[in-house]
Amino acid sequence: MEKFQTVTYEIHNPKIKNRVSFAVLADLHGNEFGKENQQLLEEIEKYAPDAILIAGDMVVRMEPATLGTAGKLLGTLAQRYPVFYGMGNHETRMKAKEHIYRNEYLEYEKTLRQQGIQVLANEKKPVSLAGNSFMINGLELPLEYYHKPFSPKLSGEKMEELMGKAASDTINILLAHNPKYGKTYFNWGADLILSGHYHGGVLRFSRHVGAISSQFIPFPRYCCGDFYQGHQCMVVSAGLGEHTVPIRIHNPRELVFIDMKP
Repeated sequence: MEKFQTVTYEIHNPKIKNRVSFAVLADLHGNEFGKENQQLLEEIEKYAPDAILIAGDMVVRMEPATLGTAGKLLGTLAQRYPVFYGMGNHETRMKAKEHIYRNEYLEYEKTLRQQGIQVLANEKKPVSLAGNSFMINGLELPLEYYHKPFSPKLSGEKMEELMGKAASDTINILLAHNPKYGKTYFNWGADLILSGHYHGGVLRFSRHVGAISSQFIPFPRYCCGDFYQGHQCMVVSAGLGEHTVPIRIHNPRELVFIDMKP
């Protein structure tokens, strides 16, 4: 049976009035932890978050069965919590016009929306949680930003073109699957950035250091763990699954919890 660990980050931000908590899922890639992900659901229920935030790649683009696995999990979560879903490269590839499983993916997304899940593809959603005002921003990068090993720089101008300006009167959460562009995300004005994609760097040396990114960049800057710029925080999950290279060394799968406090 697949196993995972839980990791909790306590983040203090002056914009927070009352404690608020999130469960963060990234890079599930169709994995199951117990029948219909019962183990995952039990851990989330134990923590009792105010909302669920998805940092992308819940599916595998060439394995349509993973749509069913992710869909069941998210549907169950949506009955209990607000769920906000940011796009990963697998979702973006799967819904591309030429993709063999495009129709299956579009049906998956349609079902998620019908269940009340906020699927955010370069979209924003305001929400009030525990007496705090948030703007949940779901960044969907064009696929060229995932090219291996070289992808273009993400400029501040391009970031604003995709996502608009950060809201000035609320707490901005940015669901940004690819952590390569962490500096741009900080400069854009996100208070909390949630990423995945690197799967903990395959071989993990410490809290923040992994061997290689998914784009074959050795020792990537924002590999795993928590990073800060003033009161802003970026959390990069090591993910709940993997694909293509199913190897993890000193690098357990993880379910992330975020505890935001004044």
